[in-house]
Amino acid sequence: MGERACLCIDLKSFYASVECVERGLDPMSTDLVVADPERGGGTICLAVSPSLKAKGVKNRCRVFQIPKGLDYIMAPPRMQKYIDYAAEIYKIYLRYLSPEDIYVYSIDECFLDVTPYLRLMKKTPREMALFLMGKIQEELGLRSTAGVGTNLYLAKIALDITAKHAEDFIGELDEDSFRRKLWDHQPLTDFWRIGPGIARHLGRMGIYTQRQITEANEDRLYQEFGIDAELLIDHAWGREPTTLADIQHYTPRSRSITSGQVLWRDYSFEEGQLIVKEMLDLLCLELVDQGLVTDSVSIMVGYSNSLHLEPVGGTAHLDLETNADRVIIPAVLEVYKRIVDPAKPIRRFNLSCNQLREDTGIQQTSLFCGVSGDLLTRNHKIQEAVLGIRKKYGKNAMLKGINFEPAATTRERNRQIGGHKSGV
Repeated sequence: MGERACLCIDLKSFYASVECVERGLDPMSTDLVVADPERGGGTICLAVSPSLKAKGVKNRCRVFQIPKGLDYIMAPPRMQKYIDYAAEIYKIYLRYLSPEDIYVYSIDECFLDVTPYLRLMKKTPREMALFLMGKIQEELGLRSTAGVGTNLYLAKIALDITAKHAEDFIGELDEDSFRRKLWDHQPLTDFWRIGPGIARHLGRMGIYTQRQITEANEDRLYQEFGIDAELLIDHAWGREPTTLADIQHYTPRSRSITSGQVLWRDYSFEEGQLIVKEMLDLLCLELVDQGLVTDSVSIMVGYSNSLHLEPVGGTAHLDLETNADRVIIPAVLEVYKRIVDPAKPIRRFNLSCNQLREDTGIQQTSLFCGVSGDLLTRNHKIQEAVLGIRKKYGKNAMLKGINFEPAATTRERNRQIGGHKSGV
């Protein structure tokens, strides 16, 4: 398999499998979906069990799209339960690998560099994958799939494309076998990091396969894709120079904190202002908690799905670096009022605090910010007090009056993880 041996292990229909195991049922033969019945037939199924997938039910479909004749269990999401299972899986990996050789890619997917352990455990990379998959099934009752590759990219591609067709649910690739088996594979969107937009862009250039990327004029690729062309070219050859050590030691040049929310119904312009205030209040508390300040906050607002309109966005540039809600909320609301059409219903929001820096504790006020240094200091102490109470007694232990408005969402969202019920 070459110099390095990387694994990418993914749990099969993770949320649905956990719900089956918790009920004492076989995840591979039980028809089950994870979806919140309180959100109606339009809600998305967070997971679909393998047996339902085999009957044609698409993953991430909406409940109303499941054929009426099928009898299945609907399990409300329990996000904390899934996090607990993921932690147990991580503990299994830690018995055999150092944390430096493990990278958690998502709650149900993990990259492992097993190169240093093969000789010690007297196993091939494939045998190592089978061993870890067996431990997960034996101890937690969960099935998994794995990709084995000579670099991280090939391990991921082996998982995504070839493992699903293998009897033991393991795919294996090196650079040579990648070119033999997958150079002409279509569609390109099956490959990691090639989304529909990039695929369409390549299609306009007459490129539909990885082989055609390797044969394309590199200058043209760089002209079309900029620095991302380097990634496209490397991956088309099956190359990936980045290692887990590189990922573990990577420090981004700039940091941001973001928050997004998709509303359960269309909101009016005035109700939207309430949501912006709530989201910014929580973002400001998060900045204080992490000891960070920002000099700009971006907002993106999406209109009702029925309008089929592009979202609108803008950025509030602050007169000082701060985490004070007294400064940030009014500035962003001004942008909201400027960019949003009051006549159009709203369905989604995204907010981002940009160019984050450490809070030095020195408040450099501006003549234009309209808030004195003493008021900023008092505001900061109030935010710290709120954080302390919430950490000790729970997120809903201290709330503002706006959180009790009929259109408010903070109280409910504080009971969720990732926008879904925590199950606790």
